[in-house]
Amino acid sequence: MRKGIHPENYRVVAFKDMSNDDVFLTKSTANTNETIEVDGVEYPLVKMEISRTSHPYYTGKSKLVDTAGRIDKFKNKYAKFKK
Repeated sequence: MRKGIHPENYRVVAFKDMSNDDVFLTKSTANTNETIEVDGVEYPLVKMEISRTSHPYYTGKSKLVDTAGRIDKFKNKYAKFKK
């Protein structure tokens, strides 16, 4: 393999799904300032809005996660057309 082309900070990172508080560990180079303790070990923490444990495609459920308020904005915009 060529030297010097691979990232140096490849490590185990905790990813936390903020919609259902699920935490899973995987290797990553993602930069983060926060940490979390999992099973007595402290890991760098990356927060996500949606993951495989909350996405409707993977869960088979129609759960809507709207953190940006897009649905309310849409309803307010088109409320004038409602009969």
